[in-house]
Amino acid sequence: MYRLVIQAPEVATQNLKQLARLSGAHTIEAINTQAFKLHGAEIENDEAVADFCESNQYDYAFIPEDHSVRDIGLVVMDMDSTLITIECIDEIADMCNLKPQVAAITAAAMRGELDFNESLTQRVALLAGLDEAALERVYIERLQLMAGAETMLKGFHAAGAQTLLISGGFTFFTEKLKVKLGLTRAIANVLEVENGKLTGRVIGDIVNAERKRTELIKMRDELGLRADQVVAMGDGANDLPMLHAAGFGVACHAKPKVQLEAPFKINFVGLDGVLNYFK
Repeated sequence: MYRLVIQAPEVATQNLKQLARLSGAHTIEAINTQAFKLHGAEIENDEAVADFCESNQYDYAFIPEDHSVRDIGLVVMDMDSTLITIECIDEIADMCNLKPQVAAITAAAMRGELDFNESLTQRVALLAGLDEAALERVYIERLQLMAGAETMLKGFHAAGAQTLLISGGFTFFTEKLKVKLGLTRAIANVLEVENGKLTGRVIGDIVNAERKRTELIKMRDELGLRADQVVAMGDGANDLPMLHAAGFGVACHAKPKVQLEAPFKINFVGLDGVLNYFK
């Protein structure tokens, strides 16, 4: 048996009743003013629910009734455009007047149109000669957490979950966020710096789609968890393998390809909507 979680900035009572009818749910319960759970829903009615929610701009998810936040032992997150609102490499490029060129490559890679390793190599090469201080400016002046991120993390941490931030971006930012948010582990690419300037290269292997999946599985196994005790969040094509490896893989305000392929998706509420799945 499942509960159907419905979320949006505003949810009309009559629509909740209609969703209860469509899903076969017997009870409607408020989680908060923007989230509701419909108990006793039948997942076989997913198509009708999906159509109704899409037409009304509601996020929805069928969650096993017996699954609670205490059952989640690991939360894995992408960084750029998932945990935070920006693509760091695009903002770094803006410091040397190259944002349009770099952003175009970023967008194509996130849509799955370019090989990620090649696209990152191309983008980083364009940053050669930039003063390292530009990274600090991006962090201070432009980096903001995605709406609901802190609430989501506090809720999972309070329930005992470990957290992994894994990014095709850079350790300069992930390490700061790890400290700021109390994350368990952070993995990202290392920008090479010589004499205070970016060389246009990264050090070591690139953190790509397969690495994200591998690190999720590695940490899951270290913790002795099942797949259904793992939540993963991402927005780009390079996140799909890790979303599929998690019991609850969530596309967060994601690119079309990811929306189509991810098991779950959040489009209309913040990242706290993922925590609401398990309340």
